[in-house]
Amino acid sequence: MERVLITGIAGGQGRLLTRRLLDNWAVCGVDDRRWEGHPRGVKVHRADLRKRKFEDILRTERPKAVVHMGFIRHFRDSERERHDVNVRGTRKLLDLCVRYGVERLVVVSSGYVYGAFPENPYRMDEEQALSASRAYPEIRDLVEVDTLATAFLWKFPQVRTSILRPVNVLGHYVDSMANRYLRQPRVPVVAGFDPMLQFLHEEDLSEAIALALEHGLQGVFNVVGPGEVPLHTAIEESGGRAVSVPEPVLRFAFERAFRWGLSSTPVGVLDYLKYPVTLDGDRFREATHFRPFYGLQEIFDSVRH
Repeated sequence: MERVLITGIAGGQGRLLTRRLLDNWAVCGVDDRRWEGHPRGVKVHRADLRKRKFEDILRTERPKAVVHMGFIRHFRDSERERHDVNVRGTRKLLDLCVRYGVERLVVVSSGYVYGAFPENPYRMDEEQALSASRAYPEIRDLVEVDTLATAFLWKFPQVRTSILRPVNVLGHYVDSMANRYLRQPRVPVVAGFDPMLQFLHEEDLSEAIALALEHGLQGVFNVVGPGEVPLHTAIEESGGRAVSVPEPVLRFAFERAFRWGLSSTPVGVLDYLKYPVTLDGDRFREATHFRPFYGLQEIFDSVRH
């Protein structure tokens, strides 16, 4: 079997993806965290993408394909460290993919990179500008990673590169901001706003990544789930209770809590609780015939408390 290397393999999504790929791929991975009890036959290396050890691993393993999920997606680390890991680590990975003959690369980005704005069109396609850092500077590193990968796919067409931008991912294992938000028993919302939101089950994201690999996709693709619902409905179906708070009060509370280290949620996330970021997933569906296995009720049940 051909070998695939997964960065961020020890995270929840990395573990799910490993199990999805095992039947058709020889799987190895890199993470700075341990994965005790990983499946037999899976090689898990502890390394930092920015260090020489990672290059040694890539040179030794010689994977035909790479799935890049080794990002810091939370805000508990400093902004400088997050930017260095995400951007410099990705730049190093892209260089090594060319040097060591990787044939297929999947970069798992996020639908957040488009940004949440009142002028957003309904069903944004992949040509929409990546404007998130305008109002949400804390995720400028993810926008930069997406931009680096997009430039790479045009510059090095011999590496069949796909950038996946999934909507909000929910599930038992994934550590996403949407997951943490909806697991609260009392969920703060911005008074007067109830945006439409899209959701995708963590297992369906693994399936989408597997399909991108199998089809050798090249390009940028939104990945969407079975539909969309208003924010208040998502909260209710997940077992929580929405608590409406005037925006100035909520903004002040978020800003102070983040600045004082009491919360890992930046104030920029509030715009995603006000304005819809609904994506058009037709390009990915047409390329892979992807259909989500999990419906909305099953997705919300996966985070119900």
